[in-house]
Amino acid sequence: MHTTAEYRLTDSPWFWGLLFSAMALVSLALIAPKYDRRQGQIEGRYLGRSQLAAERARRAAGLEPTSLADDTVAMDEASRSRLIPLWPIAIAAAGAAATCGWMLQREIRRRAAA
Repeated sequence: MHTTAEYRLTDSPWFWGLLFSAMALVSLALIAPKYDRRQGQIEGRYLGRSQLAAERARRAAGLEPTSLADDTVAMDEASRSRLIPLWPIAIAAAGAAATCGWMLQREIRRRAAA
């Protein structure tokens, strides 16, 4: 004899997808300020090393040396746009949350109609 079990929300994979993607969004919101500071430091070092390598190449080619201080960028200006931003991850997590929420609602309606 086969009995149908009562439907539990936690049995749905869409529920877990929604929960994890929502937690990803919350985590991104909490980590964003720290990420911005750390990423700014990393990108600053990267840009400095890139300029230094370009200057060394200029000098090795026999061109006139230039001052690296002339090409520096203010930290406020540099922090406006990161080379590796967080927004693509946030968009992916929001899209996953929206899709999982829609599919969960669809599943709940289907089970209620049955």
